Amino acid sequence: MGQDPRTLPPSPNWYCARCSDAVPGGLFGFAARTSVFLVRVGPNAGAIPGTPPFRVLGELVGHTERVSGFTFSHHPGQYNLCATSSDDGTVKIWDVETKAVVTEHALHQHTISALHWSPQVKDLIVSGDEKGVVFCYWLNRNDSQHHFIEPRTIFCLTCSPHHEDLVAIGYKDGIVVIIDISKKGEVIHRLRGHDDEIHSIAWCPLPGEDCLSINQEENSEEPEIPNGKVIEQTPVTKGCYLATGSKDQTIRIWSCSRGRGVMILKLPFLKRRGGGIDPTVKERLWLTLHWPKDQPTQLVSSCFGGELLLWDLTQSWRRKYTLFSASSEGQNHSRIVFNLCPLQTEDDKQLLLSTSMDRDVKCWDMATLECCWTLPSLGGFAYSLAFSPVDMGCLAIGVGDGMIRVWNTLSIKNNYDVKNFWQGVKSKVTALCWHPAKEGCLAFGTDDGKVGLYDTYSNKPPQISSTYHKKTVYTLAWGPPLPPISLGGEGDRPSLTLYSCGGEGIVLQHNPWKLGGEAYDINKLIRDTNSIKYKLPVHTEISWKADGKIMALGNEDGSIEIFQVPNLKLICTIQQHHKLVNTISWHHEHGSQPELSYLMASGSNNAIIYVHNLKTVIESNPESPVTITEPYRTLSGHTAKITSVAWSPHHDGRLVSASYDGTAQVWDTLREEPLCNFRGHRGRLLCVAWSPLDPDCIYSGADDFCVYKWLTSMQEHSRPPQGKKSIELEKKRLSQPKPKPKKKKKPTSRAPVKQEVYDGNEDESIRESSGPVENGVSDQEGEEEAREPEFPSGVASVASREPVTCAPVSLGFEKSKVTVNNKVTLLKKEPPKEKPESLTKKRKARSMLPLTTSLDHRSKEELHQDCLVLATAKHSKELNEEVSADLEERFHLGLFTDRGALYRMIEVEGKGHLENGHPELFHQLMLWKGDLKGVLQTAAERGELTDSLVAMAPVAGYHVWLWAVEAFAKQLCFQDQYVKAASHLLSIHKVYEAVELLKSNHFYREAIAVAKARLRPEDPILKDLYLTWGAILEKDGHYAVAAKCYLGAASAYDAAKVLSKKGDAASLKTAAELASIVGENDLSSSLALRCAQELLLARNWVGAQEALKLHESLKGQRLVFCLLELLSKHLEERQLLEAKSSSYNAWATGTAGPFVERVTAVWKNTFSLESPEQYQAALQQLQSIKYPSATNNTPSKQLLLHICHDLTLAVLSQQVASWDAAVEALLRAVVRSYDSGNFTIMQEVHSAFLPEGCDHLKHKLGEPQSPITPAFKSLEAFFIYGHLYEFWWSLSRHCPKSSVWVRAAHRRTTSVEQSQQINNATPEETDSRDSQPEPNRPPELDVRLTEESKQMLITCKELFSEKHASLQNSQRTVAEVQETLAEMIRQHQKSQVCKSTTNGPDKNESEQAAEQSLSSPQNECKEEKNQPLSLPELTKRLTEANEKIAKFPESVKIWPFPDVLECCLILLHIGSQCPGSVTQDMQQQAQELLQKYGNTKVYKRYCETFCT
Repeated sequence: MGQDPRTLPPSPNWYCARCSDAVPGGLFGFAARTSVFLVRVGPNAGAIPGTPPFRVLGELVGHTERVSGFTFSHHPGQYNLCATSSDDGTVKIWDVETKAVVTEHALHQHTISALHWSPQVKDLIVSGDEKGVVFCYWLNRNDSQHHFIEPRTIFCLTCSPHHEDLVAIGYKDGIVVIIDISKKGEVIHRLRGHDDEIHSIAWCPLPGEDCLSINQEENSEEPEIPNGKVIEQTPVTKGCYLATGSKDQTIRIWSCSRGRGVMILKLPFLKRRGGGIDPTVKERLWLTLHWPKDQPTQLVSSCFGGELLLWDLTQSWRRKYTLFSASSEGQNHSRIVFNLCPLQTEDDKQLLLSTSMDRDVKCWDMATLECCWTLPSLGGFAYSLAFSPVDMGCLAIGVGDGMIRVWNTLSIKNNYDVKNFWQGVKSKVTALCWHPAKEGCLAFGTDDGKVGLYDTYSNKPPQISSTYHKKTVYTLAWGPPLPPISLGGEGDRPSLTLYSCGGEGIVLQHNPWKLGGEAYDINKLIRDTNSIKYKLPVHTEISWKADGKIMALGNEDGSIEIFQVPNLKLICTIQQHHKLVNTISWHHEHGSQPELSYLMASGSNNAIIYVHNLKTVIESNPESPVTITEPYRTLSGHTAKITSVAWSPHHDGRLVSASYDGTAQVWDTLREEPLCNFRGHRGRLLCVAWSPLDPDCIYSGADDFCVYKWLTSMQEHSRPPQGKKSIELEKKRLSQPKPKPKKKKKPTSRAPVKQEVYDGNEDESIRESSGPVENGVSDQEGEEEAREPEFPSGVASVASREPVTCAPVSLGFEKSKVTVNNKVTLLKKEPPKEKPESLTKKRKARSMLPLTTSLDHRSKEELHQDCLVLATAKHSKELNEEVSADLEERFHLGLFTDRGALYRMIEVEGKGHLENGHPELFHQLMLWKGDLKGVLQTAAERGELTDSLVAMAPVAGYHVWLWAVEAFAKQLCFQDQYVKAASHLLSIHKVYEAVELLKSNHFYREAIAVAKARLRPEDPILKDLYLTWGAILEKDGHYAVAAKCYLGAASAYDAAKVLSKKGDAASLKTAAELASIVGENDLSSSLALRCAQELLLARNWVGAQEALKLHESLKGQRLVFCLLELLSKHLEERQLLEAKSSSYNAWATGTAGPFVERVTAVWKNTFSLESPEQYQAALQQLQSIKYPSATNNTPSKQLLLHICHDLTLAVLSQQVASWDAAVEALLRAVVRSYDSGNFTIMQEVHSAFLPEGCDHLKHKLGEPQSPITPAFKSLEAFFIYGHLYEFWWSLSRHCPKSSVWVRAAHRRTTSVEQSQQINNATPEETDSRDSQPEPNRPPELDVRLTEESKQMLITCKELFSEKHASLQNSQRTVAEVQETLAEMIRQHQKSQVCKSTTNGPDKNESEQAAEQSLSSPQNECKEEKNQPLSLPELTKRLTEANEKIAKFPESVKIWPFPDVLECCLILLHIGSQCPGSVTQDMQQQAQELLQKYGNTKVYKRYCETFCT
């Protein structure tokens, strides 16, 4: 179980001639998206022994767009330097040790396509771009030179390893040139032969041309084409071989001395092996080369399908090659290979690294040609992570590149044992869920709404559910079958069914035995069981409790609903988040505290995580659903939306969360405490999973295409970044690739639309012609935010048509701005271009019969002939053929002969009009002829109907008119004139069709106007229109208009809900008033309370009271808020509250009299609370509300509200003489302030509510053995505890640190200070300064406060409760043993890490320091015990302590009590500071208690001090 962090990196970029490289000693780098990932290879990689020797070190971050080139400096002593080129136009030089940019240049004006660091010149980096410009950049002297050799696209370039001035350049069209950069880029050779892209150029590693015995004659190569001048045999051209690989499927070897090709190797077609590839994806060939340094007679090349070939160049007359990994199946790449990099490790192994379209990086041993290891990578966002509950350590990853990865994280021999599943997926994988019991059964959901089941142990394609979601699948969950599936007999139904939640807000139940059958929408069951009339919320998340009895549904409005099987009875609604719920997770059931399995954590588009404890709700099984508005725990710290939460299976109450702020956070939920924060991602986190085997290890995935395995113990931060740090993270994220807009036709000119939302969908093989978009960037484009309600993919198409709420006016406005309008261009009847005015005046109307007219204007002879033909025709008895032929020819005579001839004439004229583009004249002719029906049909077929034509249609009869109007409406729809089309439909009384037409084209306002005007009020169409429009407005955030729609549809509940969605006080108040008007009382009161709580945060007391007035049922809450206001004012006056508030109610200003009397007086005067019945009613209202206990991290405003709730209950109980309840409530308030560590508030509660101490309560309670006595004892103990501390601090007030407490103490005139009366008004600092030089001050003080202090110190006896001391000691033992066990596990893991990385290079000091500090508790233990405790010993201790705790009566366990040993220590301190103040027997009793119960680590040291 490798105890090391791991990275699953993004895929190396595609279609780049050189975007990976390696240097001797074992450092390999590859460009992936906008950064370069570095991998240490070889024995010094620090990998776990037995696993492949490589480790992902980190990345070079700085480019803002795709990195297109990467090259190391291959000069000894300079291996730490490398260069990158990017589509952002820069070339950057980096130092890989610091991962920082050394320098950069942005000389290129066009996209850089090739880059190489000269192997001969230490500081020369050569780059080329798509327009053919080459830049040489000298790093040391920061100098550059530019050469423009050919106006063609450069595809690759390689500097000569033998001559410092030679560079070979390959172009897109197959030309290869060798230039001399010392002679201004003069072309030394132009090598012609290839006729397609040059992908790779490799120089022969040996200079000269003796290494290959190639005879000139053998080659059927065309003769040398000199460059127009005789080539001198300079040393430059003395000779060296050059190999080029091209898309034309050939490798050519060129001789530089002859300037011509000497060998051609044609790639063989090999039978495709292994099925790891989707046959539907077309791929180009990429032919890359590597010429091995130590084997100049051999050449490595890629081939068609990902195979690698080793060519033997000695036998050029016959094609001889060896296949890499010929023996072992499935070791080869399954798609084309882009780059080959040689690497020599420290132990002198010759390796070759290859990157491929199959998203694997493979390492080959050149000695055996076998694959040593594979590093898989991701080509899309990591949307989902799921560990198999059956096959431990099997992690499924859902990725945006359309593949599921299954990573066996426990594989001993291979850190990255990853299998890919692509069959049947074909879309981004957004959700995954393993079957809880069936091996290898993995459910997946995709971005296009598909749900399927994979058997990961077979090679079969997945089963796909026949029911698709309309949008992205958000979540999958296995749960018990519900009706109708659960209604089958035992053998006819599965034990678990699959639930999927989609972006359209529906949860479907799929039967895994019959995925081909129908899936069921569970909303129907919810409606029927709970007889719900109103619109159900849009569901966005589903989660089943582990026992399969409870289902939680998260909704778009932020509510979470809890349902009970078998029929989904709604038992509770949680109104906590007020934005879309992204994630819900139930605590596991196997912790040490079984009640924790009722904890449910949830995260939404707000940055706060809430944890609810549903134990009481689930166990009480309420008749009608309960609404919860208070969380059990609140975890705040993230600064952006929460996408995923997961409970640790190893701890109690430990949670990890993933957020859009770029970090993952581990929390101790019970203490509301952030523990550690992981900041390794460069993007927004989308998913997180806790390792099921290693308590220290977590996996997270993000939109940076990475999955990281990280250890909680190695994180230096404990909470998410706030302020500046989060800005840095934001910058880091901004340097991610921006989606390039696709070259689309400009959108037709309508209302402006956010184009980018729906602009691209990721597909790596688009843009074939120019080389597909690099996997990263194109992916980025389609991956809009997972689960972003603002732009669901469906609304994209809506948006492109029309902004939903846009009135037609805005269309008119747009038209006036844009000259070409699609509506116009679609109409062919467009007048020709305007001519100057003078001409337009004179122009005559166009003739109806132009051909006939022109024939009557021919020569005299022709006209005479017409007369003769006409006379013959008119007067001969029967026409002979000759005459009829003449008449045919002279059609214009139809005007003077019979009707048949006239019709022929009209037909010819009509055709002429159509050919000349004048359909309207053709229509008029047909009208003359009386063939209106024909006209209409022709016009309809050609899409040329006009208003006037349709207006004439009734002439042809009623049915023809109906048909014509419908045809015209269709034509108008094609021309996007939907409103006009609807008006025409209304003219033939097709009201439903008109309404449907408007609705389907999102003219909701118009559709409603028509429906309301023409249909019956109760027609269901009208309601449907309101609801549909309301839903769309709601999605777009137009909540007020949406509410009007819901009111129109008589769905008032939904109207109130939608108004409250914004969550600000004004919206909540309006929503509450609306709900109240329409009689939705429960909703109204919950909204009014939310509104008041919002106003409370802003300390707007008046507004809060007004909000609570809205509902009678909130009378009790008004009392709580009233008491809170009075208490806040009281604290503010004593300067114990930082925040000042201006808007107090008028009645809060009077400050005279005891606090409780002031409260009851205000209640009486303002809230007319007088009779015991009224008090009783208020008491009942408030008793039903339960708040969770406080922790150190509870926000102060929330704490005060909860305390005041308890105090209100106490005052009300006193008023109705229910003293038991009053004691309980008071104790709850005190304990709450004690738990939160807020001593000031505790003392304020004491001074305000128990000014005279607890005696008056004792008398009211009656007999001493009543059930409430233990609670009273606890309350009394806390009262004394507070005074004990105050007294102690007042003694030691010359300690500057305690001056605040003393000051606070002095402002409160409690029993201690009344006897002191020292200088109440003056600041205490002067006092403390004066007191320092007087060593005898404390005894003097003692004299001054003898009486009261003695009285107080005597009452301290009450604190020495033996049974409480014993209980607390057992509880401390349990906590300590649990901590020791956790520590032992951590130490064990640490030792594992140490073993594996003793020789690791990256072990920094902070880690070692952390280790030492971690081991220090153990060391103390060793000093004391001389040997660490064994596991059986610890278990025994734990069992004994738990048994002891079980024996105590409930009355002792249920009520908290101050820490007895703490009180003993304070008394002994006072005794030592003030000799004689504490009686001898009390000191003795304190020492006895300490000796007896002070055996835990916390108290051991102190006990030794006082008890020796």
